[in-house]
Amino acid sequence: MSRQKTFTDFEYANRKKTRRREDFLKKMDEIIPWEGWVAVIRPYYPEGKRGRPPLGIETMLRMYLLQAWFNMSDEAVR
Repeated sequence: MSRQKTFTDFEYANRKKTRRREDFLKKMDEIIPWEGWVAVIRPYYPEGKRGRPPLGIETMLRMYLLQAWFNMSDEAVR
């Protein structure tokens, strides 16, 4: 069962040139061993039994790295 195509899907399907952001994120995925980092952090990461449920470990890692690399505030990363 495939999902319905959106206008964005059609727009990006016909595009040949990649954007700098896409290139950067692709390189980030190639360089960083996400599974290994998540495995190291998982025992210390909150499970969300109380309060607001936490974001995923990988999502938080990506946000933290972007924040550190580009000197961004917490609000700018979200």
